[in-house]
Amino acid sequence: MYFMVIATDKLDSLALRVAMRPRHRDWLRGGHERVTVVASGASLEGESTVMNGSLLIVAAASHEDVVTFSHADPYFRAGLFASVDIRRWDWTFGNPNGPTPSVNPI
Repeated sequence: MYFMVIATDKLDSLALRVAMRPRHRDWLRGGHERVTVVASGASLEGESTVMNGSLLIVAAASHEDVVTFSHADPYFRAGLFASVDIRRWDWTFGNPNGPTPSVNPI
């Protein structure tokens, strides 16, 4: 199954994000036993390049595996996020492995 991890930074926390970014990126590149990182990146404030959150697409067998994974993120452990929302994702377009049948077919 695929999941989205949508994290919003606390206000005025850019300095913490920048300080933790190398550790966060190294952690993302590391091997994770029960979760595979498919895509990730920072959300940006308006039309600027100021980072204000994170979006990760991950593959995992369960929601609980993704919760455990997200709580190990150096950003999470440093207290960067105001909120973290984990949602199951129905990847129907753009999968480089080919078309993925929707769990909600038309």
